[in-house]
Amino acid sequence: MRTLAVPDREGLPPTEPAVRGADEALFRPIRGGNAFEETVERLLSTLRLGVVAPGGRLPPGRELSARLGVSRATLREALATLQTAGYLASRRGRYGGTFVVATPPPGSGPGPGGRSAAEIDDVLAYRQVLESGAAEAAAARSLTRADREHLSTRLAECTGAGPADYRRLDSRLHLAVAEVAGSPSLTTAVVDIRSRVNELLDAIPLLAPNIEHSDRQHAAIVTAILAGDPAGARRTMAEHLAGTAALLRGFLT
Repeated sequence: MRTLAVPDREGLPPTEPAVRGADEALFRPIRGGNAFEETVERLLSTLRLGVVAPGGRLPPGRELSARLGVSRATLREALATLQTAGYLASRRGRYGGTFVVATPPPGSGPGPGGRSAAEIDDVLAYRQVLESGAAEAAAARSLTRADREHLSTRLAECTGAGPADYRRLDSRLHLAVAEVAGSPSLTTAVVDIRSRVNELLDAIPLLAPNIEHSDRQHAAIVTAILAGDPAGARRTMAEHLAGTAALLRGFLT
């Protein structure tokens, strides 16, 4: 098995091996439908756990994509995202590659407001239950024409929205799903959890690949609701929320 290492002070080839067991555990194949988000989460976990030390080099792209079980394009997007966010740096030349920066970027420690990993997990678990259930309930109802127009309009507004408006319109679409479920109490609960989730989202970068993926998932969720497919609506919403949760855990815990 290939070992990970850091270059010495003279820029010579890396020689210090990483912990083998953690290496294998973190660079195992990714499962699920959120390849980009989960790749970002896995790479951030690798950095935070010290499997690749500050100044250390990640495995070559071809090897890393094979070990994670993702496409080279997905890996490139994930690495570019973390380079832009200040976690990684790319170097050219004989001893080039993708390296972990020595000093993590500001705000890369504990979650917003000093929230612990357990508190963040609590928010995400509550959201998963509420919003998956809301999508299922919405699909199980006989929707009125106004309900259908409301959902379709919110989807159209969110799809392709620019960075300045995306999170607001994303929130509005998620609230619309709860609204057409027909339970005011459920809508109130989703409003509350969305406010808490937005506090977390505001602490991480807005990533173009994630927006594109979310747009596709949003369309699948609304399609399932309008088609009267409760199981499909619940499944697609759960997968969508899992992708967001992966990013939040990756950046904030």
